[in-house]
Parts: sequence; C-alpha cells; structure tokens
Amino acid sequence: MKIALGQINPTVGDLAGNRERIVRAIAEIRQQGADLIVFPELALLGYPPRDLLLQAGFLDAADREFRAIVDSTKNIAVVVGHVVRGGTRAGNVADPSATAFGGNVFFHNAAFLLADGGIIGHQAKHRLPSFDVFEEERYFSPGTKIAVFDWQGLRVGLSVCEDFWYEEGVLAAQSSAGVDLLVNVSASPYFRGKPVLRYDLARKWAERSGALFVYANLVGGQDELVFDGGSFALRPDGAFLLSAPRFTEGVCTFDTAGAPVEPPSNDGMGDIQDALIAGIRDYFDKNRIRGCIVGVSGGVDSAVVAALACKALGPDRVLGTFFPGPYTASESRDEVTQLAKALGMCVVEIPIDTSFSALSEALAPHVAVEGLVAENLQARVRGVLWMALANALDYAVLACGNKSEIATGYNTLYGDTVGALAPIGDLVKAEVYELARLINEQGPVPTIPEGTLARPPSAELRPDQRDDEDLPPYDVLDPLVRALVAENRPSGELVRAFSQDVVQDVAHRLHRAEYKRKQLPLVIKVSPKSFGTGRRYPITHRFAP
Repeated sequence: MKIALGQINPTVGDLAGNRERIVRAIAEIRQQGADLIVFPELALLGYPPRDLLLQAGFLDAADREFRAIVDSTKNIAVVVGHVVRGGTRAGNVADPSATAFGGNVFFHNAAFLLADGGIIGHQAKHRLPSFDVFEEERYFSPGTKIAVFDWQGLRVGLSVCEDFWYEEGVLAAQSSAGVDLLVNVSASPYFRGKPVLRYDLARKWAERSGALFVYANLVGGQDELVFDGGSFALRPDGAFLLSAPRFTEGVCTFDTAGAPVEPPSNDGMGDIQDALIAGIRDYFDKNRIRGCIVGVSGGVDSAVVAALACKALGPDRVLGTFFPGPYTASESRDEVTQLAKALGMCVVEIPIDTSFSALSEALAPHVAVEGLVAENLQARVRGVLWMALANALDYAVLACGNKSEIATGYNTLYGDTVGALAPIGDLVKAEVYELARLINEQGPVPTIPEGTLARPPSAELRPDQRDDEDLPPYDVLDPLVRALVAENRPSGELVRAFSQDVVQDVAHRLHRAEYKRKQLPLVIKVSPKSFGTGRRYPITHRFAP
C-alpha cells in the first residue's frame, strides 16, 4: 500500500487557500497511485484558530470548504483534521461575555477518514491540552467514544495530537481492539528536544499495537509558534518507513512494504535556526508585511537577528539601522559595516545626539537627565526612529532582545523593546553566541564580525558600559533563567547551586519586569517555556518563593 503525508503550512482562517492546498495535494498524490494521504490536525482551519471558532459564520464557511475536500476524494482515501459541531450544552445565558461568543455551543477537535467522495467516520480528540501555549478546553469538548474503522480490509485507528501523549485512552483502546494502522494527526509546536520525544512515543505505540504508525504534523509559523513538520511513519518493529524533513512543506510518500529508511537525527542549533527563520518568514508573508527593520548596533544580538531576517526574507526586504549615540564605540560602526556587507543589507545611519540633547534640554527644568533617565532616553529616541521608518516604508520592526535580558528586564520599554516580533527572545545569551558561530560556519566567509563575538556585550548607553556590570555574568545568569522560567525549580534548590544573593536578585528582577513582558513583541517559541501566551503570571502579586 502506498501512503502519503501532506505536511502543509496553512494560514489560520485562510479557508479557501488551505482547502486549495489540501485538494491540490490530493490530486497530485492520486496521480502517483497513492491509496491514502494524511493531513495534520485542523489542517483546513489552521492552528490554533482561537476565538475565530466563535466568530459568526466562521465554521459555516469552514464546513463548505470541508465539503469540497470530501468531494475531491474520488478513488483515494484521506485523513484530515476538522471540527465537529456537537450541538448545544448548558451555558451562561446572562453574562454577555459568554452569550455573545456562543458559550452554549460545543465543538470536537476531530480526525476524519474520507474516501470515494464520502465520510467513513471521525474520531474526536479526548485529551484537550490546556497548559503552556495550549487552551483547547476554552473551545472544545472532549470526545467520549473511541472507534476503529474498516477500510480496504484494514482496521484503522485515528487520533488527534494530544491523545498520542497519554499512555491510556484513545490509542490504548484502539491497540487493544486490534488495528493494522494507527494514524495521528497533529499540530505540535516545536521546541528543542521535542522531535525525539515524539519518536520515542511513536515507537512504543507501534510496538504495543503491532501496527503501522503514521504521524502527520503541521509545518510553518503562526504568531509565536513554529510547527516543525517532521512527519513520519514507523513499522511495528519501530523502524522508520518515512522521515519527512523538518521545517519544509511538502507531500512525502512511502510504501508500507518498503525497506526502512535512516531514522531522523536529533535536533540541535541548526533546527532552532530553521525554526526562527520559518517564524520570521511566515509572520511577514502571512501578514503581508513588505519588510523589516533591524536596529544593528555592533552587538551579537542584533547581528544574529539581521542574519536570520536576511535568510528568512532576503536582504532586499531587510533595512538595517545604525543610530550612534554619545557613547557608541568606533568599533561598533566598523562591525555594522562589515555585517551589512556580508549580508548584502542596506543600512541607514542616523546619529541620535541632536535628538537626545533636545529632549534632555526640554526635561532639564523638571528632572535631572542622568543615570537611568539618560540611558533610557537614548534607547527611546532609537525606538521613535525605528517606528517612524517602519511607518514610512510599511515595514515592521524586529526586536533584538534575548531571553536573559527579557527575563531580568534589562531592556527599555518603548526603546529596544519596540517591534512586532522578537526572533531571539527565547534564546539565552549563550545560545545567541552558539547560533552566531553556526551562522559563520555556514558561509564561505564569516557573516558576523569576529570583533562582535569577541567584545564584551554592552548597551553603550554610558561611558565604558558592560552588561556584566549591570547583571550577573551570563554564564551564571543563563542557567538560572532556564531554571526559573523553563524548569520552574524552587528557589531553595537553586540556592544550593547558585549563591542566595544571586538567586534573590534574579528572581526579584524576573518579578519586577513582568509588566514589561506584557508589552513585548511576540517571542518565537523554541524552548519548553517561552515568554508569551504560555507564561501567565500576574503583574501584581506579593508571593516571594
């Protein structure tokens, strides 16, 4: 039997465009003689559709497009994720925040098996993730039935994403009932290390069921999320029959009687780079934004962001800006020039001294323009100029802050935090350097100047400023940020690994900067816990762990 996986990159809410992607893939694979093609979770709607599910007319339009997909399945079978409207339930009929958004209607997130222009059946998702970036319990109701479908003499079990991650439930029941083929449709966002988790789980299901296991995942960027694809198929003995590339849209085919292929490699910094490139590219292309502005300073963060932007959009859609101030080192200009030449990127230079002086004079009768006031004023002048250029060019600004800075509030609100997207906001400082070195290894000559990598990091907002004078050293700060943000480790445990003063200082900074993070651009998620919708701490609280 010949099976295909349609690893597609949908745009949320582009129902006609997504339908066309699916139907085109079905036609293509039918011509190649495939028996079945599998598409990911909510492939027609895009994931996550969030409150679009509650928008009047949205699901009516989606169902019309879904009908067109069903009609396209002559002489072929298709598995695809879609929504089942399950009727109505008891709801709050008094509060307009509930009644205006269909609080009494419930939906199932389901996988459908289609064939020969009809619907054989569907399997609703039982486990609804409501942790980190997931919020499915807000929209969906869990399935209550578990089915096994007969198709071409095979017993087929379908499942949707999260059910794959639980030892008992849908897949366990299907395995016990006896199946020849298990199919999981997923919209599983990427973070470093996640592909290996999927492979390990899939092997267990293949061995437990004694069946072929097929996994189809979305690919592409959606706001802060990036889906890595990496769809695959396993024999019952755990050998791979198919390993689709990560971060690449396409249709891949395998024969169930074919020879095994090489298993996929573990992910690393190269995959993180691909994830960030996909996140930038799809944010700008799906939102139809002409190009981006990157404030290049001579530092490693802005150099890496500029390099990623040029890879994602092409240098003709990237405008670098260099805004020297009173304390900008001459080396910074040299390194910006080298970077721009290596990337083929245009750079606009606008000194900020005059603007900074004018604002300082205006403020001087009222407050002393010194210390933090003077430092932040410089950063905010740059923010104003970035946004003015973005308005003039119909571009969007990329913010260049890293996770260590964002965690500790080592940034200026309405200054270096302005923008639409923060590509490296989920990378601690050491990872930024690791990515910079990888970028340099990929070209015939280094892209990021050696001086940028060798100089101590500095915001250059006062004479001879260095980051390690304002923050704990990054080799201490980075692992502590990981421990506090991603691993949720208790402070008592951390005190044994770090000094009590450092733990208290960083924990205090983390809490104090929460209001800044609520106003940050979207951070592209590449770790288990990023700053974004997956982290929901109150700004106002007095708990001191």
